[in-house]
Amino acid sequence: MTGKAQRVWLTILKNTLNRGTSRMARAGVGPFSIVRHVGRKTGKVYETPLILARAGDDFVAELTYGPEVAWYRNVVAAGRCVVLDRGAEHEITAIEDFPADAGLRAFGNPAALVLRLLRRREFRLLRTGARP
Repeated sequence: MTGKAQRVWLTILKNTLNRGTSRMARAGVGPFSIVRHVGRKTGKVYETPLILARAGDDFVAELTYGPEVAWYRNVVAAGRCVVLDRGAEHEITAIEDFPADAGLRAFGNPAALVLRLLRRREFRLLRTGARP
């Protein structure tokens, strides 16, 4: 997908699908979580619905649209965000590259099978402040 086509697609998602999935995530229904992040240029708080996998106390994100999407760039710039998952807020204190094999295992089947078929290889670990 070209840069312009991707921007158009992401705008369509933001104004249609994301509204419904955000409601689902807030209600704790379905596979969605919300990543609350601060705009690196605007300073405004944004909420992005994502499907995240758990890895112990942490979360794994698959970068479906690559590392240039706003939510990811904002989290990297700030070094933190908040994940709302099943009604609970989790402070994310770091974001790191995560090996593809471990990312696929975190999502489990059937999601991992779909991700393999789509050749998804970019995963990030969202670390919570919770440590044993």
